[in-house]
Amino acid sequence: MENYIKKFSEIGIHDIAEVGGKNASLGEMFTHLTPKGILIPKGFAVTAAAYRHFIYCNDLALPLAKLMQQLNKNDYSNLPEIGKEARKLILSGRLTNEIGMDIISAYENMFSDGNQEVAVRSSATAEDLPEASFAGQHESYLNIKGNHALLYAVRQCYASLYTDRAIKYREDKGFAHDKVFLSVGVQEMIRSDIGCSGVGFTLEPESGFRDVIHIAGVWGLGENIVQGSVTPDEFLVFKPSLENGFKSILQKNLGRKDKMMIYADAEDDVNSVINKETPLDMQRRFVLEDREVEKLANWALIIENHYQMPMDFEWAKDGIGHQLYILQARPETVHGKQKSLSLNAYRLKEKGVVLAKGEAIGSKIISGPARYLNTPADAHKLAEGDILVTDTTSPDWDPILKKVAGIVTNRGGRTSHAAIIARELGVPAIVGTTSATLDIFDGELITLVCSEGKIGHVYKGKLDWEKTSTIIADIKLPVRPKAQLIIADPEKAFELSFYPNHGVGLLRLEFMISNSVKIHPMALLKFDKVKDEKERAQIEEITSDYPDKRTYFIDKLSKGVATIAAAFYPKEVIVRMSDFKSNEYAGLVGGKSFEPEEENPMIGFRGASRYYHERYKEGFQLECEAMKVVRNEMGLSNVKLMIPFCRTVEEGKKVIELMKTFGLTQGDKQLEIFVMAEIPSNVLLAEEFAKVFDGFSIGSNDLTQLTLGIDRDSALVADLFDEQNAASKMLILQMIQKAKALGKKIGLCGQAPSDSETFTNLLVDAGIDSISFNADALLQGIANMNKALSR
Repeated sequence: MENYIKKFSEIGIHDIAEVGGKNASLGEMFTHLTPKGILIPKGFAVTAAAYRHFIYCNDLALPLAKLMQQLNKNDYSNLPEIGKEARKLILSGRLTNEIGMDIISAYENMFSDGNQEVAVRSSATAEDLPEASFAGQHESYLNIKGNHALLYAVRQCYASLYTDRAIKYREDKGFAHDKVFLSVGVQEMIRSDIGCSGVGFTLEPESGFRDVIHIAGVWGLGENIVQGSVTPDEFLVFKPSLENGFKSILQKNLGRKDKMMIYADAEDDVNSVINKETPLDMQRRFVLEDREVEKLANWALIIENHYQMPMDFEWAKDGIGHQLYILQARPETVHGKQKSLSLNAYRLKEKGVVLAKGEAIGSKIISGPARYLNTPADAHKLAEGDILVTDTTSPDWDPILKKVAGIVTNRGGRTSHAAIIARELGVPAIVGTTSATLDIFDGELITLVCSEGKIGHVYKGKLDWEKTSTIIADIKLPVRPKAQLIIADPEKAFELSFYPNHGVGLLRLEFMISNSVKIHPMALLKFDKVKDEKERAQIEEITSDYPDKRTYFIDKLSKGVATIAAAFYPKEVIVRMSDFKSNEYAGLVGGKSFEPEEENPMIGFRGASRYYHERYKEGFQLECEAMKVVRNEMGLSNVKLMIPFCRTVEEGKKVIELMKTFGLTQGDKQLEIFVMAEIPSNVLLAEEFAKVFDGFSIGSNDLTQLTLGIDRDSALVADLFDEQNAASKMLILQMIQKAKALGKKIGLCGQAPSDSETFTNLLVDAGIDSISFNADALLQGIANMNKALSR
């Protein structure tokens, strides 16, 4: 006698042929991972044998086969009609008494005499290739309660084997329709409708970076994330910090979460859920506390270690018992395999009118006509190479998305359906633009730019760009000098970590302070001295989620630095403490109240001179507090620090002593503190500076301008600026020679080594330890270094 029911406790990953991938994974986790502390909702599977028996008893095999033969496989123009008729056929069938009673008996025995809500999920398997993934192709039904509703939901799952997208998926993958079967999972329904839920990846979903866990969440049921109906909260957790007991959350981004999906009141409805407005106070709160984020991340690590591959997973938090649960997990399909050996870089060569902006998915640039579609029914309007512009997408869009060159949506985040399908198809997407369907005209020629970091831009017209491809395996990374990166934007860190490199030779804090912190540190510390009412209101709004304004600065800056440090861990990341000029600091919110007006800020109140000055000393303390969080609390001891524009040895001593009082002691936990060699005095008194600092990094731009007496901000004399001027090169050579003689590390940050082979030869011959390049110059810089070494 055929066994049509299997409890999760009776099945594992080797039972895919019988219960499909989703159910096999649930059984595997329930059996092996609940003993490790992971909460998995209980449940059972209706086996694929029951589906085959259903098809046989209702004589559906031949009618379904004839329908599939009628499918127009050239343009799939009749796909909606064929799919609708196939689903109607299956729903007209009846479950046999044997199967129906088995399902009801299992339901009543496991779930309080059949009086408990359950989730009913499809789990497909293929006869010829049982391990094939059918993720996202078939339906799930939530909040199912009672025998009648359950049996109907099972048939609905069977019918979902013939959704338009599932039919097209099998055609694309070469699966025979009659060789794919469906198992149904019946799972305890977690009350996330009054709690929260979401998805996660055991890698960074954009770059494929393996050492982080990405978690996204919304209030209510998780379908809103998949459908892209809302922008979720997002969290990034660093695995090594998590495993070693340090604070591990690198990033926390508050989503809009303006909708929340909850159960409807109607009983016996197969999908009785509604979407309602999220109360404002909930929109402004994160769905998870930090301890819950780290708990989920720990579970994700356990899951990944068990399966020995990158995974994506669904989670939920019960609103009654406030417990977290893992609902399902599957192999991550986009980046799970080995990273591509080709490095493709896109660079926009001109700017234009920005029509819309949102979260960038991918790193490509493409141009094409915008095509506004309201629903998948408008598919006939879409031509090959069009850029889809729509409010949001769902799995029903899948059959037509393979034609698009790019995707732009009003709604959704990095884990929305549009984002996931864009990654799978390898096309760029910009999601969560809010109003793209209003700002972009149908048929308008546009350019999608996803190469500029987290934020993607839609430009009017066709803009000029370039693409370069490099095979990473062909790049020989020299042992010495080290080739390091100059970096400022945390959003690009994971992608850049795949470039050949020896770490980060210069991490500039100014970009993070301008773009993430936005507020002058002294305006946070002395808020009462900010006189401009508009700026006061702006500061209050920006810092509203923080108990005090001081914490805001430390949190924002530490998370930005930690993200970059994690991306390159355990390679060294040298953080240059802030080097704004007074006019640049004045541009921050509240900055005008604290900055002097200077005739020549380039050689004025900047660098080390600010740090111990009463006008900024407390602001420097905030910078030091942020670095303490990164190094001591998050365990990122690969972070080293560097002091810019240090005019005198005495100044250096003051700053080192001040940092010690702020908790950053040179030598403690291998903390090294370097100095920028960018003033002639640094070179002339190198022996004395070497007694204070652990090493030097030549800032060739400032050293050149101060050697030649040129303000490099002045267009009138800009043509005289030349790092390869004989006087400038003489000082650079002296600095390298002195550092080598003193046994101190010496590097250089600048453009010249990538522009000039001659200049690179000079540095290599002098024995420099490292050269740092901007990302777009790194590969050419490495090529120049290799040529110099092979002479």
